[in-house]
Amino acid sequence: MTQRVELATVMDRLAVDETVTEYAVAVDDGDWTAYRGLFTADGWADYRSAGGIEGEAGRVAGWLAESMESFGTRQHLIVNRRVRFGIHEHDTGDTARVRADYVNPMRLAGDGGSGGPDLVCGGRYEFGLLRTPDGWRLSRVVAHEKWRRTPEPGPAAVPG
Repeated sequence: MTQRVELATVMDRLAVDETVTEYAVAVDDGDWTAYRGLFTADGWADYRSAGGIEGEAGRVAGWLAESMESFGTRQHLIVNRRVRFGIHEHDTGDTARVRADYVNPMRLAGDGGSGGPDLVCGGRYEFGLLRTPDGWRLSRVVAHEKWRRTPEPGPAAVPG
């Protein structure tokens, strides 16, 4: 492998990583326009393992906007990213697959308390990306939720 090819691979890896980061930021910030813009025209998302829906990215963005409305604070932590490049139409490096673990703490809107999050879930994402004239775009996102935790209910109030 030449230095030029190695440099191009590093640059692609950084661009793919940035796309995954922008995905997390868009969901956490509720920026559904940015979310839609990260996908290819035929992009697909699947959140069924977390109790959600699957479908065309624009339709899923609408569902996310509605279902995330009750959480005022969201924070995706996407870690352990494994990037693999593939071939699309006989041109090396035009596709990428990313498998990454996530932890996602969320707090209900209007909950100004200083306690922990109201919901924490974790699992693994599978991202499919495609190199486009506009840069790397998501062609597929699949969330595989592996666990979910809600806080233990506090002690019941004693009638006085």
